[in-house]
Amino acid sequence: MQMSRYAVVDIETTGISPAHNHRIVEVAVVLADDDGSLVYEWDTLVNPVRDVGATEFHRLAAADVYSAPTFDQIAPELVSLLKGRVLVAHNLSFDAGFLASEFARVGHVVGLERTSGLCTMRLASCYLPAGPRTLEACCNCIGYRIDSAHAALDDARAAARLLAYYMSRDDDFFENWEDVIAAAQKITWPALPPAPVARVPRRSAAAAPQEHFLGRLVSRTPRCEVHPQANSYLDVLDRVLLDRQISRHEADELVAVAESIGLSREDAITLHRLYLTSLAHSSQSDGAVTSDERSDLMWVAALLGLPSDSVDSVLDSATEQEDGVYVIGRFALKPGDTVVFTGEAPGMARADLEYQARALRLRVTGSVSRSTTLVVAADPDSLSGKARKARSLGIPIVDYPTYLRMLESVGHGRPT
Repeated sequence: MQMSRYAVVDIETTGISPAHNHRIVEVAVVLADDDGSLVYEWDTLVNPVRDVGATEFHRLAAADVYSAPTFDQIAPELVSLLKGRVLVAHNLSFDAGFLASEFARVGHVVGLERTSGLCTMRLASCYLPAGPRTLEACCNCIGYRIDSAHAALDDARAAARLLAYYMSRDDDFFENWEDVIAAAQKITWPALPPAPVARVPRRSAAAAPQEHFLGRLVSRTPRCEVHPQANSYLDVLDRVLLDRQISRHEADELVAVAESIGLSREDAITLHRLYLTSLAHSSQSDGAVTSDERSDLMWVAALLGLPSDSVDSVLDSATEQEDGVYVIGRFALKPGDTVVFTGEAPGMARADLEYQARALRLRVTGSVSRSTTLVVAADPDSLSGKARKARSLGIPIVDYPTYLRMLESVGHGRPT
């Protein structure tokens, strides 16, 4: 890596304050030399081990950071990029505060302050006309367009471009800021042994194809009979499909269960067809299959990796015989059940949700236990502590729209 004096940093976070348990979800470092020329770029998503927070701002969902390294895993490489260099950021106090907090979480004190480097936002008053000081506004002043605002690497590049512009306008840039630069280069960083870790840049996470979980199971010649532990897998499948989506966590759980009981890919396909047949049988119980029910069957078939013509086939087989059809659990909320909320519901305050639930005689608690009936999450792949505990206990997790549909059946004694 070519020698460089400046490390331009940008982070994306779950919220605005580490004091409120907000965490870093993406970090980028752009190294620049003494005339501001870019030397090296490094970026990765970060698993915050909690809800990703402001998705509408940073455009990241839990599934995006699911396979990303945690901060403690990237800390050694991050230190190697920052040590001995001048930290630069647009709104340095924000980035420095979060970095110091993240290092503290993993047991390392780093003396980062709001003045521990160069802030391209504060320096704007010296080199740019008066006006707004957002990163985009400052870049507009120098004719630079940010490709994707609030993506860490693009924002770090933009801040680096501002730094280069400031240098070009000031022949004595280094001398004018010599004290700040010298102090920043002397910051004491923890001595961490190298620990290579696979980075997950935003662009690669977005481009990575989502393989169906069936593809992760071993392929073997189909058996003649249904697997003896079929119900163990089907019960998990029934819980997973409660909200008619299969999250990354749920796909991993299905694969783990399949592998633990020795299901091959062909065994799983047989059980998926059995489940779809059961669902078709349930749809026919009143003598007719509505267009909504058929659409639901088509959707479930797609989720299970079955061809679309499976629906007509299972409707025929469900009509012809009932023996051996798996009985779907037909989960429904009822008065007395315990519900736990995690994450923010779109367009609805938590207090209103809790009031509504209690009015329907549901119990609302703030923590997950074995007595919890359902966890409602803003994102099915939520990384919150509540969601993690629910998964460990086999408690269903659904999103808010699914939960609100479930409320229609509460107190009526019928399933959703």
